[in-house]
Amino acid sequence: MTVFDVQIDALAGGPADLGRYRGRALLVVNVASRCGLTPQYAGLQALADEYADRGLTVLGVPCNQFAGQEPGTAAEIEDFCQVNYGVTFPLTEKVDVNGPHRHPLYAELVSTPDAEGHTGDVRWNFEKFLVAPDGTVAARFAPTVTPDSPELRAAVEKVLPA
Repeated sequence: MTVFDVQIDALAGGPADLGRYRGRALLVVNVASRCGLTPQYAGLQALADEYADRGLTVLGVPCNQFAGQEPGTAAEIEDFCQVNYGVTFPLTEKVDVNGPHRHPLYAELVSTPDAEGHTGDVRWNFEKFLVAPDGTVAARFAPTVTPDSPELRAAVEKVLPA
């Protein structure tokens, strides 16, 4: 089983069908609209725009587990993302990324270490997981690593499909 086999719903309802991203690189980010890191939406959209034709998809996964910073309904989250950041990359349903109700997507992701060697629980909103086109988790980035950071961009370049 890989990330592409996990079942998760789209924010607007119905299956998100991660299998359609098989063969592409996927940057999975737990997002929130009321966080100090929320402006990263702009950088994530820029990254999605820049690399879409080269095989990268950014996937936003709303989560309300960190200080209640994503309390909105699906419609409120979608509206916030479009109006404030022009988000066009896909968003999933709101899920838990930690704890006993951790979504299976995050169960597949959290064993990968970041640059400091951290594995396990997601530490905060906007933690990033880079999935290679074969579905393996290639890299993990702390929430403070921005979408335009050299280390994230280098990792994306490395896993883009040929």
